[in-house]
Amino acid sequence: MRGFAVVHGVLAALFACLALLLVAISAREAWEVLNMDLGPKAAQLVIEAVGVLAAAVVALQIAQTITEEEVIRSAHISAPTRVRRFLSRFMVVVVVALAIEALVATFRAAHEDSTELLHAAAMVLAVGVLLAGWGVFIRMNRYAEELEPEAMREAQEEDEKLK
Repeated sequence: MRGFAVVHGVLAALFACLALLLVAISAREAWEVLNMDLGPKAAQLVIEAVGVLAAAVVALQIAQTITEEEVIRSAHISAPTRVRRFLSRFMVVVVVALAIEALVATFRAAHEDSTELLHAAAMVLAVGVLLAGWGVFIRMNRYAEELEPEAMREAQEEDEKLK
């Protein structure tokens, strides 16, 4: 089990490093915008930079989640409470990142190629489906948690390791 914790630690570090690289790429794009005329092209670059930053947030969140769940807590994701908490942390950033990418695709399609609007609408629909599915999962998971109250207490005790 200790070997798995080490591997998870390495993976978390790689996610964090790649997130920092994405931040640098986004900053470079923002710098390019400052050196050009402010207009539709500049707006498009800013929106793309926001999309890259959203991907960086996702990578950092994954790094943090892996570190907290697998390295610090050494939690085994089997109880309903742990599964819900783990997936919820991940889904928040994924849904936000996809929503931002859908926004970027919508602006790009509206300003450059209107034939891509269907693709952008499909992305927005996918975000809605993810949110709805996540909501159903949380609702159904609550019933499972009520059957295992000791798992909730254990998860709360594990949270003490992070303080």
